[in-house]
Amino acid sequence: MMHQKLLFKNCTILASDGVEGYAPVENGYLGVEGDVIAYIGAEKPEGYANEKDMRGAMLCPGLINTHTHAAMTLLRGLGSGLPLDRWLHEAIFPVEDRLTEADIYAGNALAQLEMLASGTTSYSDMYDHPMTAVALCEQSGMKINLCRPLLSFNTAERAKDSWRVQGTLDLFDGYHMAQNGRVRVDFAIHAEYTSHEAIVREYAALGAARGARMHLHLSETQKEHDECKMKYGKTPARWFYDLGVFALPTAAAHCVAVEAADLDILRACNVSVMHNPSSNMKLGSGFAPIPQMLAKGLNVALGTDGTASNDNLNMIEEMHLAALIHNGILRDPTAMPPAQILNMATRNGARLQGREDTGVLAVGKKADIIALSMDAPHMHPSLSPLPTLIYSAQGSDVCLTMVDGKILYENGEFKTIDAERVYHDAAAAVKHLYDL
Repeated sequence: MMHQKLLFKNCTILASDGVEGYAPVENGYLGVEGDVIAYIGAEKPEGYANEKDMRGAMLCPGLINTHTHAAMTLLRGLGSGLPLDRWLHEAIFPVEDRLTEADIYAGNALAQLEMLASGTTSYSDMYDHPMTAVALCEQSGMKINLCRPLLSFNTAERAKDSWRVQGTLDLFDGYHMAQNGRVRVDFAIHAEYTSHEAIVREYAALGAARGARMHLHLSETQKEHDECKMKYGKTPARWFYDLGVFALPTAAAHCVAVEAADLDILRACNVSVMHNPSSNMKLGSGFAPIPQMLAKGLNVALGTDGTASNDNLNMIEEMHLAALIHNGILRDPTAMPPAQILNMATRNGARLQGREDTGVLAVGKKADIIALSMDAPHMHPSLSPLPTLIYSAQGSDVCLTMVDGKILYENGEFKTIDAERVYHDAAAAVKHLYDL
């Protein structure tokens, strides 16, 4: 069977330099064969009958949103103005209690529209009814690391008795590496404050036995961090470490209130950090010590969190904010260079997800590619492509999103999703949830 071949031509290409940086190719060519990148260069290659003129566009690696709760699109902006603990208990949990499987399917579908239109090709999602996301990825063509989070408030509960633990096992055993590896299943613990030692220790052992990855929230606020120290005499990072959680390849969301000793633990255990600048600022949680983490050699990636605390899934905005806030806090305009920021949104996220075959534009890597139009006034002049992407670009500049060599979104058109149906179903879910 012949592989489909497509040549992008006349475009700026943010190609990998083969290490951790970028070697932009101006007016270049990028060839896709099947689901991989087969050529990048300034000279036109032979053998491509199908060409796509991308004059006035920049090709970039697909963005990887490493931490979100996608179905919370239906709760967009809910509880604005409340701190995290009140936000959860007064605004979020009461509505989440009303969510049906159909609602979650509708919320996930709406999220995938939003992500594709703003350049996200792969995402890590933590939420209930994860099979809805599996079904949607089959249709849309997106990549996902999904998980059903462990919560357990009954200290007598054990892993063998927990329907949530069994749900994770069934999901992992049935769907990990499904859809040619586009769907991957992770283990997940919601947080220290929503679980207890016995079940966490057993759950982590089950995940380690399966060679699974772990996704969790860690020290999101100072309050959470301090209360854990009062309860256990140790920080959340030390608590998870002592229970064997970090024996799994772990991704920890937020890490706003971590201490110096925590960073040493995270580095020693190769824990990846998922930085969520919009969510942390909206909820008043603070600023994670990202430059210090990077200096220690931690793998730091970016995420949006859910849209109730963001209120969008726009990874280009997250890149912009991640660059600005840390430069500003440190009063150092060199603290977060553009190449580092793009790495956090692409190749670092790919490592976190266990997807070493993507995250960069390089020959042999998966063809997970986005194109941004350079035609808008705010994109002129583009004297250097990387700073233009980080400081000037908007999510709405994305004009094409490709995953595994298949175009899923182009110039406002969703190629694999019935957008009208998605909006209809989302509106019906909102009407149900809020008694409208």
